[in-house]
Amino acid sequence: MAMTELVIRADGICKHYGRGDTRVEVLRGLSFELAAGESVAIMGPSGCGKSTLLNLLNGLMRPDRGCLEVFGQACQGLSDNDWARLRRSRIATLFQDGNLIPTLNVSRNIVFRAGLAGLAVEPLELLQALGIAEVAQRYPDQLSGGQRQRAALACAFAMQPELMLADEPTGSLDQASARRVMPLFFEAMHERRLTSLIVTHNPALAQCCDRVLELSNGELRP
Repeated sequence: MAMTELVIRADGICKHYGRGDTRVEVLRGLSFELAAGESVAIMGPSGCGKSTLLNLLNGLMRPDRGCLEVFGQACQGLSDNDWARLRRSRIATLFQDGNLIPTLNVSRNIVFRAGLAGLAVEPLELLQALGIAEVAQRYPDQLSGGQRQRAALACAFAMQPELMLADEPTGSLDQASARRVMPLFFEAMHERRLTSLIVTHNPALAQCCDRVLELSNGELRP
């Protein structure tokens, strides 16, 4: 990995919640690297800090201690506006619930997301690639769970990110829907040569990644 461009480098990351008797150490000196083009799954029980880690990597939270670099930039020097620009242009986060705007149909959700990154896209092309062209004019509450996840993925792809952070991307799906969505998810990621970090409870989803890491006691282990 020394000869490969690193998208993420975390060294000794610590994060806690609360104070005094209620203080909880969530991440305790966590360290790892994510290379360009690599896909890594992070597994662990509920409450172990997986979502906290994602929020640190997309700038919604800041570590208490340690060094975090994203795209070669030391995150300690990034302002909230810097992080906002990264989230609009280089880092996409795929949430479990899809995070679609309920008052916009699927096509407009895609156009809106691309517009934040200063891009223009053809929504139907993205939806066709993900096998859901028929939902272009539907609103989020008119979609099945699998359709909603694929629509959210189309929105993420519309911004042409370099890094995809996914929080339980199949968590809201039944097993049959998850089996249909997973191949599309990874096929689309590979076609775009995206770097990805996925937190999940789903072993089948994790095994599709290049590496699987376990988050336990605030640290990552192979």
